[in-house]
Amino acid sequence: MTEPTSVPRETRPRRAAGNTDGPGTEPLADQQAALVRALVAGGPIPAGFDADAVTATAHALLHKRAREIAHRYPLLAHACGPAFTAEFLAWARTRPKTTTAADAAAFAEHRGLPAPKPPRRRLFRR
Repeated sequence: MTEPTSVPRETRPRRAAGNTDGPGTEPLADQQAALVRALVAGGPIPAGFDADAVTATAHALLHKRAREIAHRYPLLAHACGPAFTAEFLAWARTRPKTTTAADAAAFAEHRGLPAPKPPRRRLFRR
């Protein structure tokens, strides 16, 4: 049986937090923030990301917001009629989400509707 040979471990200098990988690149935190803005606030798609994938994901997230509003505030969705989803998507495209209740209230105000009442909580399960 042969003894394993000792191979020197390659060491690389550690980078300080916030350093970049090279010229023209941004720190990871800045890239992540730009991606989040593109996904939820209508920001530009950052370089290095697949534009089609980011656009599709942003679209899916907007639809998820619309479904959540329609589920928690059905009277608001009903008051808007069949165009609720399309109108909400157009309104929400450049507005980042804060809370579902704030989204519903702001969208109702935008439409000139009274602010929706918070959903009732059941005290007991059925």
